[in-house]
Amino acid sequence: MNEQKIIFIRDLKSEIQELLASSEYDKLFILTDSHTQEMCYPFLKDVPALQKARLVTIEAGDLHKELEQVLYLWNILSREGASRNSLLINLGGGMVTDLGGFAGATFKRGLHTLNIPTTLMASVDAAVGGKTGINFNGLKNEIGAFHQPDYVLIDCTFLRTLDQDNLLSGYAEMIKHGLISSTQTWSDVLTFEPDVRHPDIETLNRLVAESVAVKERIVAEDPQEYGIRKALNLGHTIGHAFESLSFERKRPMLHGHAVAAGLICELYLSHKCCAFPVETLRQTIHFIKTCYSPFVFDCNDYDTLYELMTHDKKNENGKINFTLLAQIGEIRINQTIDKEIVFDAFDFYRETSL
Repeated sequence: MNEQKIIFIRDLKSEIQELLASSEYDKLFILTDSHTQEMCYPFLKDVPALQKARLVTIEAGDLHKELEQVLYLWNILSREGASRNSLLINLGGGMVTDLGGFAGATFKRGLHTLNIPTTLMASVDAAVGGKTGINFNGLKNEIGAFHQPDYVLIDCTFLRTLDQDNLLSGYAEMIKHGLISSTQTWSDVLTFEPDVRHPDIETLNRLVAESVAVKERIVAEDPQEYGIRKALNLGHTIGHAFESLSFERKRPMLHGHAVAAGLICELYLSHKCCAFPVETLRQTIHFIKTCYSPFVFDCNDYDTLYELMTHDKKNENGKINFTLLAQIGEIRINQTIDKEIVFDAFDFYRETSL
């Protein structure tokens, strides 16, 4: 698998011009969604090296991260004569980098891709690490492939275009990265105030770089998720179930908000099953509850949520696999938990939401 090159930049136009001028891609394509075409594409449209690039725009929102839009992109790539030496630039949030990455992984068994994340979620998670995917049959990222982009260009200037909900969505992944790395990183994340109205961009840039470094270290050790990369699943087994249920209700929640709710549940499981410290649990829950709106569900939803969890890609032999923690940075992968204790975690989440 090719190694991705992650570059933090301050002058997107000049640096992408320099990068492309020194490359030999035969055709260029830029994928945006309807939001990033309006808000972010103007930053690129005057770059000389991109004047012949084919712009492709898809519908925005995770509900549209589906096969129909991949087919739309594949058809354009085919009609325009894309080859394995073509470059697809994915300009957008996690939905664009996931879908564009998957199309890039599968068209002619793989063409070149370059991710320019425009959200905090994409910067610290979705655009980094080579995971791609689309939703299928109401299940999050049910279809996908590992496909490392040639480059990930991170320009935190784009974070100024975010609303509060999208800023918090990405910040949930940074909380997770703090929990699976070190007490210092976790503390730095919990003491920063993620407020889009008064952004401390310099501090956020530093925290983003630290968060990306956590993921890079893990991905380098385990590129295709046979072992320690499952650490990145903390909060996601239950979080994805919350997210899928929100889709079924036609009231989709942002991925990071689902992860934040999943972290509360899975840190509770960590405490019950791995002796995760109660004070660290309390401090993390307090931060999440202060920043994030609760996901509302009741006991009638428990069986549906559990059924959704059985489709998680990391499950083995019919058993749901959790990633849990014994301490900050002390990761326990492949943990199987009795259904009753999982339901206890649902109870715990609802009780702490009161």
